[in-house]
Amino acid sequence: MRKDVLTKHEYYHVYNRGVEKRNVFLCDKDYLRFLESMKEFNSTKPVYSLYLHNELKRKGVLDVGRLRKLVEVICYCLNPNHFHLILKQVEENGISEFMKRLGGGYTKYFNHHYKRSGVLFQGKFKSVRIKTNSHLLYLSAYVNKNYFIHGYGDDFDWPYSSLLDYTGKRHGRICDTSVILNQFENKNEYREFIKENSLYMKEKKEDEKYLLE
Repeated sequence: MRKDVLTKHEYYHVYNRGVEKRNVFLCDKDYLRFLESMKEFNSTKPVYSLYLHNELKRKGVLDVGRLRKLVEVICYCLNPNHFHLILKQVEENGISEFMKRLGGGYTKYFNHHYKRSGVLFQGKFKSVRIKTNSHLLYLSAYVNKNYFIHGYGDDFDWPYSSLLDYTGKRHGRICDTSVILNQFENKNEYREFIKENSLYMKEKKEDEKYLLE
């Protein structure tokens, strides 16, 4: 059981990394599998496997339009050895259930695919409650350009970040971008906000308490 109680309708910065700092995403297929899991596991209805879930959808047995979400995904970024998410808890224990499905399902896939066994992530996921709107905006920049802050790239086109949805280059089905973008005049204004803040974060990353060290 988690010691901290996650509250319904509140926002949280959620993150974890590979055990022993190992890479948990080794190829495009791995990233895409994790992202598919983020979309399909986000339901109050039990999801026993992605294969079965997709088969039920294909046959029309499962009406995905009527499913309730466990969480709202606001932002995400997947890096080779860790990930960051901003989640709003929609249902009671929604974040814990979502992360249990996500971590367990991906670990099962990864271990089967790479012929390994044992844990993949470093213990339970970490979470920090986002208490103010300014903190939410700041963290949206931190998460959306986390790959840049960690030195993995220097442009706006990392495909495994929600930033592409925020800049209008992609219209994905994972994130709800409205809570952030509705606070800016347009996407270009948010792009400038991201650019300025992520550069500052990269320069100060040694002292940034939200980094995974």
